Amino acid sequence: MLYFALGWAATAHSGAVAGLVLTAINLPRVALLLVGGAVGDRLGARRVMIAGDSAMLVVSLVLAALSYHLGAEPWLLIAAGVLIGVVDAFYLPASGSMPRRLVGNARLPRALALRQVGAQLITMGGGPLGGLLVGLAGLAGAALVDAVTFVLVLVVLIVIKPRQDVPAAGTERNVLREAADAVRVGFGDAVLRPGLLLVGTAAGFLLPVMPLLLPLLARDRHWSAGATGLVVGAQGIGMVAVTLGVVRRGPLGRPGLLAACGLMVAGLGVLALALAPSSAAAMGAGLIVGLGNGLFSSHIGPLIMTVTPESHLSRIQALLTLVQSLSLLVMNNVLGNVAGLAGAALAVAVCAVAVAGTGLLALASRPLRTTRTGLGRPRLP
Repeated sequence: MLYFALGWAATAHSGAVAGLVLTAINLPRVALLLVGGAVGDRLGARRVMIAGDSAMLVVSLVLAALSYHLGAEPWLLIAAGVLIGVVDAFYLPASGSMPRRLVGNARLPRALALRQVGAQLITMGGGPLGGLLVGLAGLAGAALVDAVTFVLVLVVLIVIKPRQDVPAAGTERNVLREAADAVRVGFGDAVLRPGLLLVGTAAGFLLPVMPLLLPLLARDRHWSAGATGLVVGAQGIGMVAVTLGVVRRGPLGRPGLLAACGLMVAGLGVLALALAPSSAAAMGAGLIVGLGNGLFSSHIGPLIMTVTPESHLSRIQALLTLVQSLSLLVMNNVLGNVAGLAGAALAVAVCAVAVAGTGLLALASRPLRTTRTGLGRPRLP
């Protein structure tokens, strides 16, 4: 809700201001993610989340008060964006590691699938609700409602105390060295390394398809905005259907193998989207993309979190988020330029080949292909 409200308020000034607000959020988030992960492992994820929610409660209340009295000035929007980005850099790795701290390895796949379903539904509803709030009460009203949500989360965090949330030993080490250690562990592990590469490829070539390339493709083929929105909705239905299946029945077999297969299915769906002659055919393609994406994300997440050493839970989540963010940042610009120069259909086809090809190449990694979620692994020295 708050992201929508900030973006809406920024576009009232200019596109340049809107871009600066988004950059103000993303730049400190990316720059501080590994440090945030190290702090989460050092102090404990729950403490970091409580501090983050408390900080965002203050930010929301101050933003509501200042925007009510001064209006949505550009400097205020940019300052709020910077503060949100800094808090996110510490909060996201901690919250990403929390499912394993709460439920352990045995129930982790179902917990992550349920979390993904919730995130998908909130993403679908948050934007419209943010628009309604901005229309009724402006940025100040949206920020005030946002403050209430942080109070609710704080209550939950204070009441629930995960038994496994134990700060890492050796806190005398420099926090920057601890942050850099995430890269060593992540890319030195036989399962984490291909898993991170798969996530980076999916972020760069799969995530931009619906928000960036689909609208361009729809305009080229004269599909209506409503029909285009149904394609996005079909993808969401496919993702939710698969993840609900995982919630109910648990993961299916070897997660690395199924994650690779999910990318291949998603790639075929993206190719069908590039070739779709009508919006109705595009809806079917969107459903296939969602099924493949759901199969991939509901299996790669538990695999990465399960094989992560307990001492590095927040740091590997930070590295995972960093890989996604950097890949998305680069490929959004690359694919946008490809679509502008050679057409949206070609850009979508490139994404299809990259996604399906990466899934096929992933099968060459024996550790990724054969590891089973929940099996014990030796701890790193």
